[in-house]
Amino acid sequence: MASLMEMKEIFRNADAVCFDVDSTVIREEGIDELAKFCGVGDAVAEMTRRAMGGTVTFKAALTARLGLIRPSYEQVQKLISDNPPQLTPGIRELVNRLQQRGVQVFLVSGGFQSIVEHVALQLNIPTANVFANRLKFYFNGEYAGFDETQPTAESGGKGKVITHLKEQFHFKKVVMIGDGATDMEACPPADCFIGFGGNVIRKQVKEKAKWYITHFDELLKELEER
Repeated sequence: MASLMEMKEIFRNADAVCFDVDSTVIREEGIDELAKFCGVGDAVAEMTRRAMGGTVTFKAALTARLGLIRPSYEQVQKLISDNPPQLTPGIRELVNRLQQRGVQVFLVSGGFQSIVEHVALQLNIPTANVFANRLKFYFNGEYAGFDETQPTAESGGKGKVITHLKEQFHFKKVVMIGDGATDMEACPPADCFIGFGGNVIRKQVKEKAKWYITHFDELLKELEER
């Protein structure tokens, strides 16, 4: 296992950095916000807590939560326009700095493509660099399920995305940054995992992550040291 010093070296020399989105790049959990917007906030927030703690499989939790919410296409669009996701302080500067250094930045999320693409737009991240779950709708806009073939729809999916990126782009060093159990389990194949607790602290991640930060400024400083 890499030491903290070695992890910092990997981060400073990374070819690609993958960020989780909910409670990492943005302050909220997108699915909880959608649930609140659709009037089933409390029930879904409890399911999210269980999923994040790693006690149920991600796909089972996602299926159950979406089965409760049943969001229409119109509701999803209205959520984005009325309550746009709030960027976490420092993330814009960090992404800019990484991109200036020629590092590829990806958003790898168990959240929803439409919301994550909106976030990517704000951060000048190409939509081709977004890996997230796709909601499906009937022709009249009613909820029709989600695309279960997306790797991010199941536990271990973020690791599959990183493996795919390494194979496609021949990245030597890939860093994963996130707040939850699904982010931590993506290392390996990620070469380094950085736990983030700036919006919410997940006990399991805080205890097990060798490198744990609560503000993105800590990573900006790390890049300046080189």
